[in-house]
Amino acid sequence: MTHAASTHEILGSTVTMPVEIRHARCIVAGFTADSSAVERAIRSAGPTEGRLRPLRIRPGRTMCMVVFVDYVDGDLGPYNEFGVCFLVEDPSRPPSSPLAALGSLARGDARALIHHLPVDGDFTLAAGRGIWGFPKTLATFDVDHDAATKHGRVSADGQLIADLTVRPGITVPDNAKDTVLNAYSQLDGVLRVTPWRLTSTSGTRSRVGGARLTLGDHPIADELRSLKLGRHALMSTSVDKVTMTFEDATAVS
Repeated sequence: MTHAASTHEILGSTVTMPVEIRHARCIVAGFTADSSAVERAIRSAGPTEGRLRPLRIRPGRTMCMVVFVDYVDGDLGPYNEFGVCFLVEDPSRPPSSPLAALGSLARGDARALIHHLPVDGDFTLAAGRGIWGFPKTLATFDVDHDAATKHGRVSADGQLIADLTVRPGITVPDNAKDTVLNAYSQLDGVLRVTPWRLTSTSGTRSRVGGARLTLGDHPIADELRSLKLGRHALMSTSVDKVTMTFEDATAVS
């Protein structure tokens, strides 16, 4: 039996699910962070979000990912995005050991909580908040995905949030295998999970370290400082082309 695709009315336009991204490019840096500080940040975002636990890769430390994405061609139009994401445990299972957490990280199937998500477009802001409960806010961007050394800078309300530089890494083979990730979001007291399907990647370069992160004076920057991030990135990655789809979100009871 074929089920009709769900639709959402966003600012006078109809968005049909799943949302397809035909071309995006990104830079990512992963830093270790203090688990207790991340747990406090998770709890402060909303009452139901306390059900999520940081994924501990070693005693007292978890992972905080910072990412700049340029959505070149997709169903929500072109826009830039900056994300602060925490790797988290599956809330339906007991806490995993650091060894199991490292295995999940290596396999790429770790779950992520989208904690902050500034963007530079009104339509994607309304769609992100209305369809998935993503915590999107408006910001301004200065990004360079074309140079060998990638760079992203994001500000809001006249204050710098973050400035990230990622140096070239080792070329990673292109991947056309579907990978489904689970992205959690928290908005208005509701915890949601969204299946996020990566359908292909090309032009990927990755390395140990290789990133420089400068934090500004915006409240998001202050919160990032409070997480006691590692002085050096654990890893960094740049991807020239990503294709992906986003399914409807489901509330986590």
